[in-house]
Amino acid sequence: WAGVRWCDLGSLQPLRLGAELGKSVVYQETNGETRVEIKESVRGQDIFIIQTIPRDVNTAVMELLIMAYALKTACARNIIGVIPYFPYSKQSKMRKRGSIVCKLLASMLAKAGLTHIITMDLHQKEIQGFFSFPVDNLRASPFLLQYIQEEIPNYRNAVIVAKSPDAAKRAQSYAERLRLGLAVIHGEAQCTELDMDDGRHSPPMVKNATLHPGLELPLMMAKEKPPITVVGDVGGRIAIIVDDIIDDVESFVAAAEILKERGAYKIYVMATHGILSAEAPRLIEESSIDEVVVTNTVPHEVQKLQCPKIKTVDISLILSEAIRRIHNGESMAYLFRNITVDD
Repeated sequence: WAGVRWCDLGSLQPLRLGAELGKSVVYQETNGETRVEIKESVRGQDIFIIQTIPRDVNTAVMELLIMAYALKTACARNIIGVIPYFPYSKQSKMRKRGSIVCKLLASMLAKAGLTHIITMDLHQKEIQGFFSFPVDNLRASPFLLQYIQEEIPNYRNAVIVAKSPDAAKRAQSYAERLRLGLAVIHGEAQCTELDMDDGRHSPPMVKNATLHPGLELPLMMAKEKPPITVVGDVGGRIAIIVDDIIDDVESFVAAAEILKERGAYKIYVMATHGILSAEAPRLIEESSIDEVVVTNTVPHEVQKLQCPKIKTVDISLILSEAIRRIHNGESMAYLFRNITVDD
């Protein structure tokens, strides 16, 4: 491991590789500014910056940018960011009068000096196209599949559940690999007339708006979701809800209640990134969910103390192997074996 150093900004350390942690200091000044000091020579070396994203996302991003720029100006050969959960990945599409923040962050990281990124289960795989340098988007599903097979009793009586049609592809991938059935929750709770009178439907749609004379565009019909239905049989089965991120847990709690009503006798939730913001631990503890299984891409030790239903799967092994292969110039194909475009 000559010529490689680590700058650890997160909770994952390179212990599996037997490598030495680089000497650096990152701290906040009294005025709130972030300061980074590199305490050894990094000239001509491969530097891996390990940054797990804690509660304060914006501070973590600034630490990463400043660290990368400091290493760039110190003449490091390659600067590789190990970012298991990539922040702002949910803001990867244009919204009305909004912005694609994920694209902005990708440009900032490139400008700061990063030459490569290792991440895991991007919210949208197309995010890789935002970067001007290589991105290795690793998968946590092999570890979660192994957990299902080894830790869930009688998992052969389980059904994989997508809590919305958007998550159906991921759920289908799990179901096909485990040779299990698939169920999809579709629709939303219906509102009463009193609930509808809250301004969401105002101002009223006007068919004949001001247009160029002689031009009349067809009116786009508004979407209307049907009442909540479960497509697939969950009666007398173990329900395993799969997703990539679990943050605000209200939708997972609501899905668990529906599955209980449909006859599921045990409910698991599995996700790669356990952000678990705000009141998530309390809501999980009070819900029909029996267990929430997440990986350690995001630190969640405090949430585990608040809710014993939260379990952790360690994915440091695949990150360590990816780092080793990149440093030695080896192929990454082994880490993506049996993974298709839709996974």
